[in-house]
Amino acid sequence: MFTEKDIQQIQNKGITQAQVNAQISRIKNGMSYSNLVEAATIGKGVECFNEGKTQGFIELYNAKQNALSIVKFVPASGAATRMFKFLFQFLKNFDASNETIVDYAKRQNDTLIKTFISNLEKFPFYDEVNSKVKVSNSNYESLAAGEKYLEFVKTMLNENGLNYSFLPKGLLPFHKYEQQVVTAFYEHLFESTLYASSNNKADLHFTVSEQHHNYFNSELNKIKTDLEQKTNTVFNVSYSYQNQATETIALTNESEVFRNEDGSILFRPAGHGALLENLNTLNNDLVFIKNIDNIVVANTNIKVSEYKKLLAGVLLEVQEKAFTFLNQLDGDLVSENDMIEIAMFLSQKLNVSIDSEFDDFTSEVKRNYLKDKLNRPIRVCGMVKNEGEPGGGPFWVKDENGNISLQIVEFAQIDIENKAQEDIVKNATHFNPTDLVCGVKNYKGEKFNLLDFVDPEAAFITMKTQNGIDIKALELPGLWNGSMAYWNSIFVEVPLETFNPVKTVNDLLKDPHQA
Repeated sequence: MFTEKDIQQIQNKGITQAQVNAQISRIKNGMSYSNLVEAATIGKGVECFNEGKTQGFIELYNAKQNALSIVKFVPASGAATRMFKFLFQFLKNFDASNETIVDYAKRQNDTLIKTFISNLEKFPFYDEVNSKVKVSNSNYESLAAGEKYLEFVKTMLNENGLNYSFLPKGLLPFHKYEQQVVTAFYEHLFESTLYASSNNKADLHFTVSEQHHNYFNSELNKIKTDLEQKTNTVFNVSYSYQNQATETIALTNESEVFRNEDGSILFRPAGHGALLENLNTLNNDLVFIKNIDNIVVANTNIKVSEYKKLLAGVLLEVQEKAFTFLNQLDGDLVSENDMIEIAMFLSQKLNVSIDSEFDDFTSEVKRNYLKDKLNRPIRVCGMVKNEGEPGGGPFWVKDENGNISLQIVEFAQIDIENKAQEDIVKNATHFNPTDLVCGVKNYKGEKFNLLDFVDPEAAFITMKTQNGIDIKALELPGLWNGSMAYWNSIFVEVPLETFNPVKTVNDLLKDPHQA
């Protein structure tokens, strides 16, 4: 099936023919849907702490923070193109000479453009675009209103203007203060000083695309000295690219390998699950994970960042207990009662379903079983109340061996055609905002190999278009879904105000993004 040229291309990617054939089989066979047992809710997989308990966990983290090696991991490779989708449609479809913005919005049933136009001056990039458009178009002020808006948007997005659609989301003007306009990248550095620093030093790791790396470095050089002085914190920023070997092939609707115009095989980035390899290179005690676009203005951030400390405090408390038990299991003096206590801890604190035949195991089998269940990476994930946002949520899931575990499940992993599964989804109360703190070292201080805890069956098959052609694409198990399937998981309710992503440019008009 593969030519010599194909084989060379596959080898250059750092993968094997067998791996490519396995990808083809997986796409042809279809994805394995998650088998939902029930939604995780308060008291059933989602913890909810009162003010006193919350403060206790925050104080626990504050007391231990400077003794820990901490890093903030931020997936930041995505281009901003999707933020501007309705503006690209506007550029393509608006007839400035024959209609008004109101006419266009009505004709296209586009409320987003009306919101955008009527709030232009509130956007953090307004002054920059306004200056640029006047320089590049000398008769701008004399244009009719519709033509002005058209020129403004062209200047924002087009390559010969400010080229915002090329930039990664992290480098767009995100927030406007009295003295400066700052990017999401800047805000993540500032945010790290609120909870993810140790001894006045903050380590941050951004996953970026290779073409944008220099842009991030340039922004860092521009802001670093001033921000270090303002926050009394030294920033250590590192970057990585998605490994080419994690890219996957796609098939046509006829189940043929999709090829580029030059005949070469199309390899596509395989979703955020591919970033597990990047995460696996980090050797820190605690790893905070947060998406690049979920960042708010400073005053709001100072408040909501306390909840990151809550998550970290929960992790430290449970991790310390788990390590104590693991050392106990290594010793000679562990009793039957000790092992019952450890099993209760696994069940009640780490949401691990204990084998129904556990009581009948021999002491040696019990010890090995408990050690296997305990000696895993731990993640504590913030969960917000479900307000109808698209995306994943917390569920109890049964695997093919009948084991039930607590998982974050994406909507695409659910067979919504199955009435029983649909009913479980309807009962879901919480949503995953991608707000994690992870313990990736074992009780001996050694880093886990995170690739050992992946469920490969949790891969996604998605329908995409490439050059106008429908294709079936394969994505690796999601970073906080199947890639962390065999971690120990604790879900904690956090306020909805901790979740403020920017999916369209108009989201920048919301209060948490307005200084």
